[in-house]
Amino acid sequence: MVGFIDDHREKFGVEPICAVLPIAPSLYYALKARERDPHRRPARARRDERLGEHIGRVWRENREVYGIRKVWKQLRREGQAVARCTVARLMRRLVSLAKTQSAAKCLICRL
Repeated sequence: MVGFIDDHREKFGVEPICAVLPIAPSLYYALKARERDPHRRPARARRDERLGEHIGRVWRENREVYGIRKVWKQLRREGQAVARCTVARLMRRLVSLAKTQSAAKCLICRL
């Protein structure tokens, strides 16, 4: 929705567009402020980004076969204090991206 508002804000203005769409003007302005300054992002989002890099590294170093439990244990061995459920949530996102990329490679191989 933010992209739509950005595209049409010159013609209609932010508040009239927000009155029609299910988004408050304050939320729009908060999201735009987060785009300008990444330190305004929620702490969980910043931590997820950092942990996602570590999880991806451990997963790739182990030939992309480690599951949630083994990645979690490896991170703990390396001194990363992280909950298992957090690793599971971030790995679901990471592995789903890997699956779509491998599916695209297989499709390209068939062509």
